[in-house]
Amino acid sequence: MELIIEHLVAFFQSDLGVRSLLIALLVGIMCGLLGCFIVLRNMAMIGDALSHAILPGIVVAFMLVGYSSLAFFIGSVAAGLLSAFLITWLQQKMQVKNDAAIGIIFTFMFSLGIIGISWLSGKEGVHLDLKDFLFGNLLSVSTEDLILTIFLFIVVCTTLFLYYRGLFVTTFQPVLSGTLGINSRFIHYLLMLLLSLVVVASLRSVGVILVVAMLITPASAALLLANRLPLVLAWSALLGSFSAVCGLVLSIAADFPVGPSMAVMTTLFYALIAMFAPKKGFLPKFRARRTLKKRIVIEDILKRIYQSGNAPIDPSTLSQSTGYTVKVIQEWCNRLVKSKLLNKQDRYFTLAEEGKVRAQQLLRAHRLWETFLVEELGLDADQIHEDAERVEHYLSEADLALLDEQLGYPETDPHGSPIPKG
Repeated sequence: MELIIEHLVAFFQSDLGVRSLLIALLVGIMCGLLGCFIVLRNMAMIGDALSHAILPGIVVAFMLVGYSSLAFFIGSVAAGLLSAFLITWLQQKMQVKNDAAIGIIFTFMFSLGIIGISWLSGKEGVHLDLKDFLFGNLLSVSTEDLILTIFLFIVVCTTLFLYYRGLFVTTFQPVLSGTLGINSRFIHYLLMLLLSLVVVASLRSVGVILVVAMLITPASAALLLANRLPLVLAWSALLGSFSAVCGLVLSIAADFPVGPSMAVMTTLFYALIAMFAPKKGFLPKFRARRTLKKRIVIEDILKRIYQSGNAPIDPSTLSQSTGYTVKVIQEWCNRLVKSKLLNKQDRYFTLAEEGKVRAQQLLRAHRLWETFLVEELGLDADQIHEDAERVEHYLSEADLALLDEQLGYPETDPHGSPIPKG
């Protein structure tokens, strides 16, 4: 372990280590920010397509200029924009479906790029390694690569800031964009341009195959942590940069390829967030479902006892009216006695005062919802009971107050039964 730490410290103290770290940070932030708009606009496949489609641009640039980061940048952006134009043209002019158009263009461009690089690599004196473009090679970056990445970072972040309003509107309310004077077509191609720039910036770190992981995964994880776009952007940038740096550290410590290490780390962070995110994570949602299921059992028991006139009732009778097994009823009734919602005498149960209040609240929700279904939606009285049985457990006090006001504070439901007051 000490040797690994010493190796990491020595690497990050070197010029190459500093350049690699800075590029990883900048690429992670760029991919995180732009990836939010890509994910929200359901353009993940286009991001994947453009990341593959830039290879022919690299080949043409190498044939014209030689091995030059600036030439690769210009060629890649040109190829990316050409691919975006062709995909959009097929969709709009030829009525080709979205996924089909993407598949047609990106496979064609990617295949051309691979053929070109393979052909060039076979020539004597030419060193153009296909693996460096497919999977990245962050550990061979030059000062020129760092300068280009910083330039692209400034361009991408500045453009996102300046056109934030247009991106926001066309992402969430595309129909209103024309009314607000926003050219949605321009915003679309601007996004394609930015996507091409980010792919080029990520070329040396994660490669064209794995850049989609840095674009999509941090943004998808951020959407599990926040609902407002500024917070989603902040989380995505943070997760993207942190994943990139952790991937770089992993690759140095374990001698793994850098690009795949970054993709693995960002996926692992997504898995953790998907499992533990406060509101949208699997475990919190699982606990919420269990809590709801328990609450429904409790409320069904309390309501059935209340509807019987609060006469002493045994578990077998409750089982017949609620549909739960006698064992489940017995277990929950004993728990409700401890919670002071029920009173117990021998094997019979009655409502305690707090239990009566809970039962009246549920009955109020049930009868208000039945009234809403009849008066507002025009359903017949014999069509509403089952729906009210389900919905009554989901209506909060605020919902009931709003519903009561909307209905004009009714005193009885469609069946003539009195509606308890809140």
